[in-house]
Amino acid sequence: MGKRMKAKTSITLSVQLLVQIDKMIGEGASRSAYIEKVLRDHLRETERQAIQQRDMELINAAADRLNDKAEDALEYQDALYFDLVGEKDPSYNAVSISPEREDHPEAEGVRIAS
Repeated sequence: MGKRMKAKTSITLSVQLLVQIDKMIGEGASRSAYIEKVLRDHLRETERQAIQQRDMELINAAADRLNDKAEDALEYQDALYFDLVGEKDPSYNAVSISPEREDHPEAEGVRIAS
């Protein structure tokens, strides 16, 4: 694999930062190589965080959709259960709490006849 192309650039850094870099890399090491590595690592981490944030948003959106579907399924099961119980026990007059039910649109809770 060939060497990466390099371009010369000039940046201005504080003396304190240069002293810290020199301590970190040791005598005779390349400041340019160190700074390039630090920037490369930073850019890679920034990209990783952006991907992770996007993935979390997708996961949360999927979880919201699943939760909505689960609530719909529970409402359907609730309505079905009360319909079945009501058919088997005529003294038990249950009305589903599901507002979508056309046969009992006024229902706001379960009513049990005595």
